[in-house]
Amino acid sequence: MTSTCLMNCHFIGSIYKASKTYLTTCIRRCSRLSTNGNPSMITIQGQTFQPDEMTTLTPNIIEKVGCNLHNQQNHPLCLIKQCITNFFYKQFTRLGNPLFSVYDNISPIVTVSANFDSVLTPPDHVSRRKGDNFYINKDYMLRAHTSAHQSELIKSGLDAFLVIGDVYRRDHIDASHYPVFHQMEGVQLYSNFQLFGEKSNKTSLFEDGERTVEKQQFHTMIAAKSLEHQLKTTLEGCIQELFGSGLEIKWVDAEFPFTHPSWELEIKFQGEWLEVLGCGIMEQEIISSAINGQKIGYAFGLGLERLAMILFDIPHIKLFWTEDERFLNQFKAKDICSIKFQPYSKYPPLLMDISYWCPPNYEANDFHDLVRNIGGDLVEAVELIDEFVHPKTNVISRCNRITYRSMDRTLTKEEASQIHWKIAAAAEHLLKVDIRKK
Repeated sequence: MTSTCLMNCHFIGSIYKASKTYLTTCIRRCSRLSTNGNPSMITIQGQTFQPDEMTTLTPNIIEKVGCNLHNQQNHPLCLIKQCITNFFYKQFTRLGNPLFSVYDNISPIVTVSANFDSVLTPPDHVSRRKGDNFYINKDYMLRAHTSAHQSELIKSGLDAFLVIGDVYRRDHIDASHYPVFHQMEGVQLYSNFQLFGEKSNKTSLFEDGERTVEKQQFHTMIAAKSLEHQLKTTLEGCIQELFGSGLEIKWVDAEFPFTHPSWELEIKFQGEWLEVLGCGIMEQEIISSAINGQKIGYAFGLGLERLAMILFDIPHIKLFWTEDERFLNQFKAKDICSIKFQPYSKYPPLLMDISYWCPPNYEANDFHDLVRNIGGDLVEAVELIDEFVHPKTNVISRCNRITYRSMDRTLTKEEASQIHWKIAAAAEHLLKVDIRKK
């Protein structure tokens, strides 16, 4: 174990001499949900829910619901959203009007069925894990992707739409991960005539065939290839609208539960290949269960934060949540391609370690949620720097290094130590870890 780790182990041991009142306050803050006066209920956006064994929400997450950064004027996420939306408005019209409908204010509270079943996610799929999602209870959750609204919008009669919104996933803490981020989902459906035009009387969308790497069993090869061409041409144009026409791009085969075949688009930016979106031909079962018409379609999804961080040179994802004018004022230029983020914070980080023995069924994301809930955006990263299994007891020991930093001021060691103490106390009480005090 490192000397820094040992030093902080001694620190953790000393903090337990603090008052029981202080510890109780810490625990209440960490475990409290928005209960609207009833500790047995959870209230989010005016809706009340009964928690159960699947509940994974924390106060820190509930406070983020409804912030809608993608709708705030001059916010970098809003700029990305507007640029992509304008591209689809210009690219696709019907009788002089935009073909695509835009939905950017749909509540993130969805049923578990809408989030998973409606997009054909298998019951045992890893993406359903309690450790990866913010479940309200066994029936409701905060959406993990904007694909959760595909089916309901198709059922409403729409055949071309964009959905933009906040999505929620439990994850590690570092420069590129945050429990709340923003996605854009796009769907376009085609009838035989819409895809083939005047040649539609000589072609067909469907057949009773075999599923291959190139197409679904329901689709003809010509329909699959034509739709693939439409999809890739559209998305290449969209990305070039953001990054410029000289951009190097490549398509990589991928796998998603709700599309087949599927691809990811990568761009070469500053000498590196970066994945910027995923897409594919929609599984016909999704479309057929929503409408009776004979149509096929494509779907794509992209992360607004990822695009903004690449385009604007934003170094840390937590910056999107700052209200500091020194950040927001940098995104008022008319030409977004001319914007490059200029760092305004030179404040140093503070690093502190915490070592502990893990209980059975320990979930790493529970610890990360606890750290976020107590430390908020003063926590810049949590890194696992040491892990070993006791040779006699088989109990796992972990040492996490927590980086504290304020983007707005110098964070004192005393302030960071107070937060660190709260995290250690709450972890021992709520997660049942055994803090290594020596």
